[in-house]
Amino acid sequence: MKHNTSLAIHGGAGTLVRGMMTPTLEKAYKKSLEHALNLAYDVLEKGGTAIDAVVKATTLLEDSPLFNAGKGSVFTAEGTHEMDASIMEGEQLRAGAVSLLKGIRNPILVAKEVMENSEYVLLAGDGALKFAEKFGFIHEGDDYFYDKLRFEQWQEIKDTEKFQLDHSPKKDSKFGTVGAVACDRIGNLAAATSTGGMTNKRFGRIGDSPIIGAGTYANNNTCAVSCTGNGEYFMRNVTAYEVSALMEFKGLSLKDAGDEVIYNRLPKLKGEGGLIAVDRSGRVTMPFNSEGMYRGFKNSVGESSISIYKD
Repeated sequence: MKHNTSLAIHGGAGTLVRGMMTPTLEKAYKKSLEHALNLAYDVLEKGGTAIDAVVKATTLLEDSPLFNAGKGSVFTAEGTHEMDASIMEGEQLRAGAVSLLKGIRNPILVAKEVMENSEYVLLAGDGALKFAEKFGFIHEGDDYFYDKLRFEQWQEIKDTEKFQLDHSPKKDSKFGTVGAVACDRIGNLAAATSTGGMTNKRFGRIGDSPIIGAGTYANNNTCAVSCTGNGEYFMRNVTAYEVSALMEFKGLSLKDAGDEVIYNRLPKLKGEGGLIAVDRSGRVTMPFNSEGMYRGFKNSVGESSISIYKD
């Protein structure tokens, strides 16, 4: 049975508020999203797997300095970059993740290696780096990850107890987690998420992005989900899995399950953010309760869109 192919991507929730987003910057974001969406969707069109498609989309977004992942990762309190990523496929529920990874250009590729070539799910810190080096990943110098805007963002709160989320309204400081979800032509689902965390984060803080069930989840019986927002709330809600659970145990549709989680359950904890999700029929939902969410989708029935704000 051939299924409708579908792909959705996000570049983070909590965008620049209207008035701060310049036409030039908005165009750059949309162009970067469109580039990742089109090249990753080509993978599906040519018969590639959902895993291949979400990895393609996520690596392209990691390579853009516009987003807080890979090359565009924010600075920690120590002036370093600690990156998190995870991936999951819905057929056998295999998953791989890395956290507090330093110096690797594309953390999502390391997460994929963990899923496919280890008996583990989550590797962190020095161990994750040693694993990456074992599989031939090149350690980049600090200059690869340096971005002037990210550095200025860090300087504003350096040596304080403050940390900065993607949705703080300060200057040009809204940058987000990236992710992708896909349904391929044989109905397999996959999800991937990657992030550079929070500016000025301390104590080895880890958010929801590398946590299976919190920031990323995929199950062919229900859906594939990638989340973005304030990770602490997404972890407390087990948000990605919760969408799947509402579909499996309450019979909700993909849209109704996503809406319930983002508009009802998350706000009760004062959680802000959004998610993208796809089901086995290729349906997509992209709810968010923040000012905006960098997002896009494309499917085999000819629908596609790139959006930032609610309208």
